Parts: sequence; C-alpha cells; structure tokens
Amino acid sequence: MTIRTALTELVGVRHPVVQTGMGWVSGPRLVSATARAGGLGILASATMTYDELATVIRETKGRTDAPFGVNLRADAEDAGRRVDLLISEGVKVASFAMAPRREMIAELKDAGIVVIPSIGAARHAVKVAAWGADAVIVQGGEGGGHTGGIATTLLLPSVLDAVDIPVVAAGGFYDGRGLAAALAYGAAGVAMGTRFLLTSDSAVPDAVKREYLERGLGDTVVTTKVDGVPHRVLRTELVDSLERSHGVATLAYAARNTVRFRRLTGVSWRALVTEGLAMRRNGDRTWAQLMMAANTPMLLRAGLVDGDTGAGLLASGQVAGMIHDLPSVADLIADIVAVAEKRLDEMAALR
Repeated sequence: MTIRTALTELVGVRHPVVQTGMGWVSGPRLVSATARAGGLGILASATMTYDELATVIRETKGRTDAPFGVNLRADAEDAGRRVDLLISEGVKVASFAMAPRREMIAELKDAGIVVIPSIGAARHAVKVAAWGADAVIVQGGEGGGHTGGIATTLLLPSVLDAVDIPVVAAGGFYDGRGLAAALAYGAAGVAMGTRFLLTSDSAVPDAVKREYLERGLGDTVVTTKVDGVPHRVLRTELVDSLERSHGVATLAYAARNTVRFRRLTGVSWRALVTEGLAMRRNGDRTWAQLMMAANTPMLLRAGLVDGDTGAGLLASGQVAGMIHDLPSVADLIADIVAVAEKRLDEMAALR
C-alpha cells in the first residue's frame, strides 16, 4: 500500500501521515514507532532543555533509520544552538509552531533539512513560503491545543489557493476517510495529534487515555483562561474552575507555574522577560496573558505525564469523540492508508 504525494517525495516517507509534535507526548517511543510505520514522526522539544533534546534525538536515531522531525520554538533563547544540533545530527525535518525567521529557514535548508512551519491563516502561509519554507501544516479550529476559529474545511482550501508548496491538513483527522478527503481538497497529507496520543505506543498514562476514550464530540472546549490565547482541551473540573477564575487569583496561579516552568526547562529569567517584552511590543498579548503563558506546559505535564486528570490539562482535538480504541501506531497507519486507498478508488470509479 502506498499513496505518493508531494509530502512523501519531499520528506522520503512511505505514507502521507504526520504525527505532530505534542509537548510531553511526542518522545522517542512514539516518534520512532511512527517513522518505522512509514509516517513522519515529530519530536516536541519546547518542553525540553538543550541536553534533553540532544539525548532524545540520538535515542530516536537508535530506534529507527527512517526520517523524522523535530519541532522547535523559533523564539527560544537557544534556538540557534538547537538548529545547529539538528544539522549536526542529520535530522530530516524541522517544524515550527511559530514562523521561523527567514535566515533560520535558509540555514536549515542549506544543510538539507526540510522546513515545515505550522500556520493558521493563508497570509501566514504566503509569508513563510516567500521565505523559503518547503511545506506548511495548516490546522483548522477542530484541532487540539492552541487553535484558531476557522474550520479545516474552509481554512485548508484558502491556503491551497494561496501557495504552491505542499500543504498538510490538520484539525479533525483521525482515519482513512479524512486522509482521502484531504487529498481530494489538494492537500499533500494529514497531520494528527490526538489520534496518535491515543495509541498503544503513546507514553501517556493509561488512565488518561481512558479519560479521552470516554468523551463525546461535545466534550472539548476552547478556552483562553489557560494562557491567554484560544486553547482546545477536554472539559474537566480544572478547566471549568479556570473559566470561572479572574483577577489576582488567576495571575498568582500563573506566577507559580512560571517559576516551576523555568526550573524544569532551564530557561533564564532574562529570556522569559525578553520574550514577553517582544510579544508585548508586537501587540500579541496583554501583560496578564503574558503572565499566564507558563500555565500551558506545566498543566499539560500534570495531566499527560503525571496522569493527574484533576490538576492537569488535557489538550484535545474534537476527534476524541470519534476515537474508541488504542491501536499500535503501525496498525493505525496501515488502516488509514488502506481505507484512504479504498475511498480514492471509489471516487475514481464515479467518473
């Protein structure tokens, strides 16, 4: 079984299926399983120190010879050093949740690394394409974690109309029907987070996975009370309490998490302040929102690593309401491709 697209040709994978870089979730075990199954697995590095990232890259390389990627924060204090690490380790793909600088794209491409930023609007795709990005991942509002308000069915064609580089569709995908639909739109593949989180190869605690499996289509909520920007998560008592909170209590809670985040990742106070001032100048967030920014990684860690569903945050796409099993990554990708091929054959027969 094989579906050849611009993505598979660009990256050198067998199947046009991407496992996204989810903080605390996308480690060597999940990424290598995805790579061995023929998809593109992406390590999440935003919650790692530089030394931790170096270790997990080498561990992943020890588990598979297949291509994989690393998700970077372009605005990180040590972003340049991390780029050098990807180059020296021969990582195939660099992905970004925020647009990397033009010179960073050029440096990666000069080293033979494929650059794939994630974007949320056609104008952002146009910008990174002009800077040399090789492809983009576009996530519609159905997706989990930080998300926008435009559905994939509208956002995807708007981006496809705007750029001529490969476009990977994310937000609302979990099976072969979705892959076939994305290809019909003109996408080069699909990217999925929640579907890969809910596999037997995911290191997320079993109790947390059961929490996801028990949910329906209406059991996610988009909240700005976590870190000041829209974030799709499972509705829990914690989320409900955050939604009710305001003022000093919310900021005090965020301040404690900022201290914990700094200790865990090794990010300096200077870097945190510098980043905050830059975001403030750009008009991206208020001071209150900036203080809340460290809530996300720490609350996600409590839920996805520690398994504390009462005190942790569970980022989730709406597809959680359609998922009822925990297959291996190999079985998941094989089934997605088989069903997509069947659907594509059926569509071809209509002519």
